[in-house]
Amino acid sequence: MTEPQSRLSKINIVILAFILALGIFLRLPPRAFETGGPLHSIAALHPNPAYMRMGFDEGLYRDYVNALVSEGIRSYPNIVKDYITAQSELANAILPPVRFLYIFTGYVWHSVFGCEALEALRYVAAFFSVLTLGLAVTITWRLRGSTWALGIGALMAFAPTQIHMSQHALIDGVFTFWALLSLWLLWENLRATHDWKWLLAYGVALALLVITKENSFFVGVALLVLLLANRFLQFGTVTRELLLVTIAGPLLGVAILVFLAGGLTNLIETYRLLVSKASQTPVAILTGDGPWYRYLADLLLVSPVILILALGAIFRLNRAMKPELYMSIFIAASYLVMCNVKYGMNLRYANMWDMPLRFLAFSQIVVLASLAKRHQILITAVMVTLVATIELRQYYILAVQYPLYELITEHLVSALHILK
Repeated sequence: MTEPQSRLSKINIVILAFILALGIFLRLPPRAFETGGPLHSIAALHPNPAYMRMGFDEGLYRDYVNALVSEGIRSYPNIVKDYITAQSELANAILPPVRFLYIFTGYVWHSVFGCEALEALRYVAAFFSVLTLGLAVTITWRLRGSTWALGIGALMAFAPTQIHMSQHALIDGVFTFWALLSLWLLWENLRATHDWKWLLAYGVALALLVITKENSFFVGVALLVLLLANRFLQFGTVTRELLLVTIAGPLLGVAILVFLAGGLTNLIETYRLLVSKASQTPVAILTGDGPWYRYLADLLLVSPVILILALGAIFRLNRAMKPELYMSIFIAASYLVMCNVKYGMNLRYANMWDMPLRFLAFSQIVVLASLAKRHQILITAVMVTLVATIELRQYYILAVQYPLYELITEHLVSALHILK
């Protein structure tokens, strides 16, 4: 590295640290700014969400954490059995306790810091949103260097759906972290073959993904498609060890769930009841349906500029753009499965696309800036700043001016005054 390049890299790191600090600040839950706290003096700067009540799902997660607090981890099979009994008698679906990792992390947070169960879950959601921001920067740095990491860091720091997930006790932001980690570790294993450290990390990430949420199926399908696509696009090398870990990791996660549920029969019955009751739930029928392009419509409402830029990048893909192809295939493969789930579409589930979409969007920004013969870095910085400002403004409109909770089309168009 030449001396000017070294100086530029140091400047990037300083700016990146500032952006990450802003991103972390935006992700802090409102409780962090309570009277007497260390952040009370800057509480007025934080865009607190208008919706502060406890949602239905949040109440269930809180109850599961409280059950762990009162009965201990050894009682988990009984918690699952109680769920099966209750769900069998209900007409509507309720979320299952086999979303273990989020519940257990909330229990650990409560045990360490002593806060109430719901607050513990909200802090966990915020914490994982911060981890996702850091992970997005790390991935981009590995794939494209510090300048790209700076751009993606800025776009992720102000992503409306990322900030929204950090402000509520919902699992989707936590799931996003493990999905993104699995996506990155697959890339690293394709590039660095027979490295047991990357293989071990990948296997553990897959196992933790499975015990976080049943949506791991969507990620699993996308990862398998990437392995198949590697034959033609040559992201790296698919080894026997990599294929084995891709299978063994999820199986380990399933084995953990079987143990926690008190047997395979209980686990199968839990998922059977969830699937059968979900299709009969009035709220799901009213809000979870739509055409295959519903996710595109919702993304256009929340992050219009990001989506337009990302689509522009997709239309200019070529075989030399390995990282962009990798991100695009992940989105497309998981999208194909997710848009066909009857009464099961919600933009919360698309939270895991935030980083890949912004990777593609920044790629398009770089191309647009390159059309100028001079000051390309300055133009790129101005464009990223403009997009990030629009993103933060979108969050303010959606979640601060309007009491947004569920990321469904009806609420989004109401928040944006498309429907009044």
